[in-house]
This record gives sequence, structure tokens and C-alpha cells, in this order.
Amino acid sequence: MLVSRDARDIARVEKERTVARIERWLLREARRQPMLSRDEERDLARRARTGDRDAAGRLVGSHLRLVIRIANRYRGNGLAMADLVQEGCVGLMQALRRFDPDHDARLSTYSMWWIKAAIQDHVMRSWSLVRIGTTNAQKSLFFNLRRLRTALNETGDSLSDTAVRFVADKLGVSEPEVRRMEQRLSGQDRSLHAVAEDGLEWIDRLPDERATPEQAVIALDELRTKVGLMGAALAALTQRELLIIRRRYLSEAAMTLEALGKELGVSKERVRQIESRAMRKMRDFVMPRFDGDFDGGFEGSHAV
Repeated sequence: MLVSRDARDIARVEKERTVARIERWLLREARRQPMLSRDEERDLARRARTGDRDAAGRLVGSHLRLVIRIANRYRGNGLAMADLVQEGCVGLMQALRRFDPDHDARLSTYSMWWIKAAIQDHVMRSWSLVRIGTTNAQKSLFFNLRRLRTALNETGDSLSDTAVRFVADKLGVSEPEVRRMEQRLSGQDRSLHAVAEDGLEWIDRLPDERATPEQAVIALDELRTKVGLMGAALAALTQRELLIIRRRYLSEAAMTLEALGKELGVSKERVRQIESRAMRKMRDFVMPRFDGDFDGGFEGSHAV
């Protein structure tokens, strides 16, 4: 069913009004919460560490102003203020769980990093389905690239080489990282099921890297041939040669030449010679009988 433009405009305006009402309520709620003295904060923090939810709630409420102030710095990323405040409160509660009231620092000072980190992670998750940045340097690049671009008066579709070098030096990242972040910030996620101009979905353009039925049959037949030839080659070895090959190549944990030498009562060098002879015999048996690339590990590369 088609929705008229007027209906969409009405829905958009109503949504904006709802968001504005929520933001006004958050501000009123923050102003209503009393500020805590150092002694009150320390007492509530000690009670919160014992599982007192009322004490934890009072601590979170008294720091709601701080959360709103930090969240307000990230309003230009297209996210609702209520969502930013909610994520900031999550960071505040993480800080509260780790806060030691017996230290000199106030909870507001200790929790600022946690609040900021939680909000930043939310902004980056909301920007793209693909995780954009994981290191602190990449996060700094994400939040500062647009600001630096404006300061450099870069108005083109992409940054100049000089600007890229400046941003990389300023934020302590490599120039390729600046280019990649610029491309990701300028682009948008696309659904693989979105229809292109030619009527095909984007997913239809992706190559299928799986083997075709014919290729699967050929590969299975080739594998069976290899297994059969290897079995026949092993059967042609002497008892001692077979033991060494099995212990060196067909066991879950390969034995060393020295350990095998002690078990067989011979020197490490003698075991190596027997192994080399066995591998050579297997190679001479298999290669003339197989038409193709046989990766059988005939060179011998296990631990000595």
C-alpha cells in the first residue's frame, strides 16, 4: 500500500516531537537529582558494592547531568539524544561496578572515560553494520576526521595527499588508514537484496566460489585415487619404515627423530636415513601412477 507524502511528513513531525519531549524529560530528571557530597558518594558507593540497588540508583541519578553533558558532544552523528544518554548510563554503571570508594577520586572523574567509551562504541555500531574501528587510534580517527577536514577547508570528494599526511600525523595513524576511514564514512551500507538499475539484486552479482557439481565429483574421485595410492605405497614399505612414517606423519603428535631412535635402539641420524628412504620409495611408487598434482608431503618436514 502506498503512503502519501503528507502522511510521511506527519509521521516525521510526530517522531521529532516525541524525541523532543523525551529530551526535555531527561533534562528535568537530571536537574531534579540532588548533588552528592564526597561523604555521601562514598557511603552510597560502599553500599552499592554490597548489592544495594537503591544506593546504585541514587549514584546513577546524581550523575545523570554528567552523562547528558558528554552525550551532547555526539549529537551531530544522527542519533537521538535519548539513545546516547542511555548508552552513557550503561558506561556509568560499568564504572560504578569498578569504582573503589576508598580511593581519593570522585565517581564523576573516574566514570568519564567509561561514559565516553560506551557512547562512542554505540555511535560507531550505529554508523555501519561492519565494525569500523577497534583500536583507540581508529576511534580517534572516526570522530576527528570530519572536524579536521573542515578545519583544512577540504571541500572535494576526497582528501588531498597533503591533508591525508596532516591527519595521519595529527592522529597517529597511517595514511592508508585515513584513506580507508574516509571511504567508509562517505559510503553507506547497502542491502544485498537491494535492486540495481538493471533489475538484479546486488547478491546476484556476487560470484559463487563453491565448486560446481562436476568439480565436486572430480575432486572426490581424485581424493579416492590419492587415498588408494597412498595405502598401496604404505603397504610396500618394510615394517620399520612403516612404523617411522606412521609415528612421524600419521600420528596426532609427531615424534621426533631422537625419540624414535631411542624406541628403535638406533641413532637419530639412522632414523632420518630410514625416513628419507621410505619417503623416496613412496614417491617413486605414487608419482608414475597419478596424472596430476599430488601434494603428499614427500619431502619430509616434521620436527627433528
